[in-house]
Amino acid sequence: MTSPIVRRSNQSRQSKEPERANSLLLASRRFAAWAAEITLVVASGLIPFGIGVYANSRSDLNRVPLNPVLVVTERAIARPLALPVSYGIRNVAWPTNILWTIALLAPVTLSWWQLYLLAKTGSTIPKRWLKVQVVNEQGMPPGLGAVVIREGVGRWTVPISIAYLLWRYSFAFPNLGLFTFLSLLMIVGEGIGLPSRRGRRALHDQLAGTYTIDALLASNKQAQSAGGNDQAEELQEGNEELAAAQTNQSPNLWRQIQQNPNLTLFGVGLTSMTAVLATLIGTQVYIQIQQSQRATKQINSQQFLELVKQLSPNSGATNEQRRSAILAIGGLNDPQSIKFLADLLVSETNPSLLDTIQQALTTVGPQAIPELKNKNQFLVGELESVGSTATQERELRQGRLQRNQRTINKILSVYSGKIEGVDLSSTQLGQSGTPGSSFFNLVLDNIDLSGVKLKSANLNQASLKGSRFRGVGEDGRWDTYDDAIADLSQAQLQQANLTDANLSRVLMNRTDLSRATLNRANLSNARLFEAKLNSTQLVGADLRNAVLEKASLTGADLGDAKLNEANLYAARLGRATAIGTQLSFANLTNTDWQGADLSGAYLDRANLSNANLGATRLTGAVLRYAQMENVNLQNADLSLADLRGANVAGADFKGAILAPSKQDPADQFVQTPDLGSVSAVVQGVDFSQAKNLDAKQLAYICTQGGIHPRCP
Repeated sequence: MTSPIVRRSNQSRQSKEPERANSLLLASRRFAAWAAEITLVVASGLIPFGIGVYANSRSDLNRVPLNPVLVVTERAIARPLALPVSYGIRNVAWPTNILWTIALLAPVTLSWWQLYLLAKTGSTIPKRWLKVQVVNEQGMPPGLGAVVIREGVGRWTVPISIAYLLWRYSFAFPNLGLFTFLSLLMIVGEGIGLPSRRGRRALHDQLAGTYTIDALLASNKQAQSAGGNDQAEELQEGNEELAAAQTNQSPNLWRQIQQNPNLTLFGVGLTSMTAVLATLIGTQVYIQIQQSQRATKQINSQQFLELVKQLSPNSGATNEQRRSAILAIGGLNDPQSIKFLADLLVSETNPSLLDTIQQALTTVGPQAIPELKNKNQFLVGELESVGSTATQERELRQGRLQRNQRTINKILSVYSGKIEGVDLSSTQLGQSGTPGSSFFNLVLDNIDLSGVKLKSANLNQASLKGSRFRGVGEDGRWDTYDDAIADLSQAQLQQANLTDANLSRVLMNRTDLSRATLNRANLSNARLFEAKLNSTQLVGADLRNAVLEKASLTGADLGDAKLNEANLYAARLGRATAIGTQLSFANLTNTDWQGADLSGAYLDRANLSNANLGATRLTGAVLRYAQMENVNLQNADLSLADLRGANVAGADFKGAILAPSKQDPADQFVQTPDLGSVSAVVQGVDFSQAKNLDAKQLAYICTQGGIHPRCP
């Protein structure tokens, strides 16, 4: 097909520079329209999300579980982006649930609406404002199919996929900022376009067979078409140039297939032959593997039966021969041999053989855990059914259970760091609390227990000092999606020793840690929803960003612990010791601190709305810019507390100590500092809406720079 002959007048040659200027202007308007489209989509999600975050910070709203759709979406996004995900219970304010769902659905809905408008009219709302239009080769709106290829494949999927591959398999992983930069770079590069016969044309337009034109210029030419011959000639020239551009453009994929049917047929045939050959080879390999496995299984079965005969009472084998047979059975490492050894561990009474059985099961390794777990639960049920009266029978069953527990303990110790995914849920590995029920103590100090499932397991009085319950995944990097994180939800860890343990991001929802020792333990980002931490030692522990919502910490020792930005909504901390504890930016809404000691605690910018701080000691506490709306401070000691910038609207100061009376020197054993040195800092604090301020408190507030309507 020959290209049409285009006549060019002197006037058209002189207008090349204005046309170039119009081209640059069109490129600017295209970019502005694209930026406006993205801004509308992002804003439709960010606005309800931001309002939801604000609603979630309010203390007067009921809490409900997070919408499952949001949970699934969070996990789906986190996996490719290597973000950490918490799988525990997560409660939010009820408006937040609705608003965050809107934040998810609104961008999706708006995006599809813009695609629909682009398909039917050639312009989205921003493109219509800026006079930019997308057309196909016939000058018509492109249609939904072409728009999906143009926007979904060309504009987004191709550049972001390239950026993701470069990011994922380079030093930049898992830095999300670098991935964002690479994505923007690829999107902009794709939009600039690839060289063609008529200049540059974006990849998404080439894939979809579309053109981006100046709607304003096209409408002006149509308006001038009714004029003189010169105007008609210009319009004819413009149409001829557009036709030439369309003719000279390289055909899209569908046109290439139509023009080269033989090449297409050859490609389809080659692909089919390759698929058939791969299927035949794969089938043959699969058959050979199955035959090999069956032969190995048959040989193992024969060896197993021969070894079992040596262990029978009538075999006449010596103890040495029996020990050799037991070790050989462990070497088979198949389900029937593992089950046999687990049963033999319970039924055997010979001490020397028991040690050999334990050694054989340890050789098997983590593969023996499922069978040992089943036997453990069976023995626990038997022990509970015996009762406390049958002393001899109970001791016999206790001994069997202890042997099972010791074997599990040894496997976990020997295979430290290689037991990710081992399931010990509901397993009895600790003291049950019943006198004389069990004398086994689990000892797993400095062991890597990353990824082990211990949900509802009994680990009472276990020694887990310095153990690690979280590790890096296959990518070898922390804080990514594949981190190996243990599950200790609903586990029993009463009086357990977890000093210096790494429990970061570990699931511990409703776990009982009463009277446990967690000094200097790393619990950052851990989930302790409704956990029991009564009288627990948490001195110097790291609980930053931890979720302790509705947890019980009555009588706990939190001295020097770090709880910055932790969520303790409705937690119970009565009589807790929190001397020097860092609680900056923490959510302490509706918490109960009755009788607690918060001397020297850092509570700056913390949310203490509706908290109960009655009879607490807040001497030297830092409460700068804290939210203390409706907080109960009755009989609290605020000596030396720094309240500057705090919001105390509705706070109850009945009996609170801001400036204690100077004692009679004759009644003092130790000389106390002057009154001014033990007074709360209230300069600039607005006490206008505070409750139950007495005359002495008002006098102190007014003389120390506080604000109140009754101040002179």
